[in-house]
Amino acid sequence: MKILLTGATGYIGKRLLIQLLKEGHQVICAVRDQHRFNTSKYKDAKGTLEVVECDFSEKSGLSVIPRELDLAYYLIHSMSESGDFSTTEKKSAQNFREAIEKTTAEQVIYLTGIVNEEKLSTHLNSRKAVEAALQSDRYALTALRAGIIVGSGSASFEIIRDLAEKLPVMIAPIWIKTRCQPIAIRNVIEFLTGVKLQSFTYNRHFDIAGKEILTYKEMILQYARARGLKRRIITIPFFSPRLSSYWLYFITSTSYTLAKNLVDSMKVDVVAQPNILGQQLVIQLISYTDAIRLAFDKIEQNDVLSSWHDSFPDHFHKKNVWQYLEVPEKGCFKDRKQRTVTNEEETLNRIFGIGGSKGWYSSSILWRLRGLLDKLFGGVGLSRGRRDISFLEPGDSVDFWRVLYANRDEKRLLLFAEMKMPGEAWLEFTIKNNVLYQTATFRPSGLAGRLYWYAVYPFHFFIFNSMIRQLTGEEK
Repeated sequence: MKILLTGATGYIGKRLLIQLLKEGHQVICAVRDQHRFNTSKYKDAKGTLEVVECDFSEKSGLSVIPRELDLAYYLIHSMSESGDFSTTEKKSAQNFREAIEKTTAEQVIYLTGIVNEEKLSTHLNSRKAVEAALQSDRYALTALRAGIIVGSGSASFEIIRDLAEKLPVMIAPIWIKTRCQPIAIRNVIEFLTGVKLQSFTYNRHFDIAGKEILTYKEMILQYARARGLKRRIITIPFFSPRLSSYWLYFITSTSYTLAKNLVDSMKVDVVAQPNILGQQLVIQLISYTDAIRLAFDKIEQNDVLSSWHDSFPDHFHKKNVWQYLEVPEKGCFKDRKQRTVTNEEETLNRIFGIGGSKGWYSSSILWRLRGLLDKLFGGVGLSRGRRDISFLEPGDSVDFWRVLYANRDEKRLLLFAEMKMPGEAWLEFTIKNNVLYQTATFRPSGLAGRLYWYAVYPFHFFIFNSMIRQLTGEEK
């Protein structure tokens, strides 16, 4: 089949792409930014892969969508965006529909949320409006409605993991008693691939969910039991939505915008209406505890295929972060260090393993303090970690940095700061002629930026000196 896949750099899209290529399909990935798409990872796939660059929020540029298609997947959402994301989502859906109507596609498959309650959150209302906007008499729409998706790297799983791992006793909002019906990521991929060109699914919607109906409290406690942790949760009724959002933001690795939208959605029951789609597609539903076990198998094997942290926020995409691939020289402060390398392979392993669980090889307390300050000012902090402990590619998140360039053969790694600061910052590592060059660059914004640099400069002396010594093996 010839398939158009949108959202191919997102959490679901990356995993679905792998399965579609395994099945031998011809897949065209429509992405907003080709810099983030590493085609070399799929060079040995059974199917074929093509990448086109377009933004469905803008009609211009959609002519790159090929006319000859069998079906298309719509996996675009904007829940992590601030502002009126529902308007953006509806506009993108309408533009997508008009583009697909010009093709030969027989079916569009849309992954959305369960919307069975009369009173819905802003996010779920937006998902419902997108489903309506995608309907057309030129193709058949199949909508798969899911609730909480459980898998290594999923937003829901990582939030539950943060809460259960970090807090022996939780003082939680009343919405923690809201009911939901979680589904394993493996089952989601099975449903998405199983309904391809199945005529009995045309112009219909199906709730897809696991076997168990659980409250968020039960999900956290079951996670804790599966991990051998003793946890207690006390609910109190006077958590305001704003306070709940801050509670989730500071305890977990989510952004404040996403935390706010999640809290809004978490007050609504997300329980599936019964159907026999799973039986028709011969899908064995995975239990919640088994989904947790499978997720940790992937984490422990360092085989997390995708992470929600690596998705680009809309404002970051519009900023065109790739313009920062060329590190500026003029109007910048720089901290340059260099050391002779005795073992290039070991040093490269340390460089490409930086951040996450391995830390930053220097002054851990100062790095944690900077992460906390970033959270206090609305930034991402250090809690995002990284998807893979040894492999990096452009677009990956590493704590409060974003990977702009990563090439082991060229012995170069370039990071761009996403932390809150009055300016822009880069951190670059390059090995040339057995010498490691480590450069921190800061381009200040006004007087505040210059004052910021001078305020942190004394700490840089200790942090960056210790870092390069450990990277080259001078310090153990």
